[in-house]
Amino acid sequence: MLAQSAAGDAAAFRDFYDRTSAKLFGIILRILVERGEAEDVLQEVFVTIWRKAAEFDASRASPITWAATIARNRAIDRLRARGSRPSVPIDDAMQVRDERPDAPALIDSAGDVARVQAALDALEPRHAAAIRSCYFEGMTYEVLAAREGVPVGTLKSWVRRGMIRMKQGLGVGPS
Repeated sequence: MLAQSAAGDAAAFRDFYDRTSAKLFGIILRILVERGEAEDVLQEVFVTIWRKAAEFDASRASPITWAATIARNRAIDRLRARGSRPSVPIDDAMQVRDERPDAPALIDSAGDVARVQAALDALEPRHAAAIRSCYFEGMTYEVLAAREGVPVGTLKSWVRRGMIRMKQGLGVGPS
């Protein structure tokens, strides 16, 4: 795409923009913090990429690495020209919520995973494999039945019987 852009192909440049702009904007925004300023720098970056596309050397870097370097350098140049980063009082940091689960939730989750794994391990191997393929890999009954060489109804029965045994083993189903 860069070689085509260097030859003046606007469609190739538009495709390059579509594929890279989000990543480059993220790099710039992390450095500059202010969204409006980051958008301005992103525009400058793509003007530079358009003008210098012919200078891209695939033997030295990948296209995204080359573009990311331009973006990072432009953002740093803007930051230096500005003089400093915008500062926010440290007290405001307490207002920022961390959406990630806390340690007890992670421990509970790990325990749940271990219980499900143990319940799967207690099943007949073909039932456990069918459940893993359907629920963890997103495979359809039809595709899995074809792979296993069994009718779809048989495969569904394996999954159903396996799920009933798992629920019983986990204490969440009828005994």
